[in-house]
Amino acid sequence: MSRSAATGALCSLGSMTEPLFLLDTEHDDVPIRTDELHTGWKLTLPNSVRRHALGSMRLGAGDGLQLCDGKGLRIHAVITDPQAATAEVREVGREPRPVTRLALIQALAKQGHDELAIDMATQIGVDVVLPWQSDRSIAKWKSGRTDRRWEQVLRSATEQSRRSWSPQLGDCVSGKQIVAICRRACVHGDLVVVLHQDSAVPWDRLEKEIDALSRRCLDDGRPRTISVIVGPEGGISDDEVERFTDAGARSCVLGSTILRSSTAGPVALALLSRALGRFA
Repeated sequence: MSRSAATGALCSLGSMTEPLFLLDTEHDDVPIRTDELHTGWKLTLPNSVRRHALGSMRLGAGDGLQLCDGKGLRIHAVITDPQAATAEVREVGREPRPVTRLALIQALAKQGHDELAIDMATQIGVDVVLPWQSDRSIAKWKSGRTDRRWEQVLRSATEQSRRSWSPQLGDCVSGKQIVAICRRACVHGDLVVVLHQDSAVPWDRLEKEIDALSRRCLDDGRPRTISVIVGPEGGISDDEVERFTDAGARSCVLGSTILRSSTAGPVALALLSRALGRFA
């Protein structure tokens, strides 16, 4: 299967213009048994979807909507009774997860630049998000508080971009843990890219390596990941860059302008998505 054909399969389940709402099929107040879904099946919308779709968006009888579990399930349905919050299933399918996956290792940044980065990255198609407490990060990760906020950003961006797969949010990592990620990448055939303004390597020098990795994934069907490391407002320290590249990461620069922490990752992910055929 070509990259464009594989990507096209993701968009085969009808119109993408209907509003999308995420479901928690295990914990929602109205559980949906996905193995029993079929065309014509009537379902009751969970309270979370009901409030948003019927309350905030004021969808009515005959309006279409999509329901997704964030793990590939996509349900196309039409509201039949707004008062009872019921809808009729018109189409059900599961979309495959990309074989070549994209990860963003985003340094914590002040003034919400990190949240803006993961919001845009989700819209572009990032598959994994790892928060990073870098040497120069002024913002601090607060477990139970920051992770809930990041999860909400990812959830909202998933619905806005009508994705069937939500990005996976990992635990906040340290520089030492990123070194381990770089070393594992060398073993498993993954690729880690460090965006650094002082690098002498332009982005296009990496494109052959990116294309080769993508072709290996298509040939053997084994998932591989391309990770992009983005620093905070003050940039990645020279010591961090050296440690990551010594562990096998590739360092490169995106053009001649200096991008914000909120922008660099999404730009790189957009270039990767284009190279991997996701925009075809």
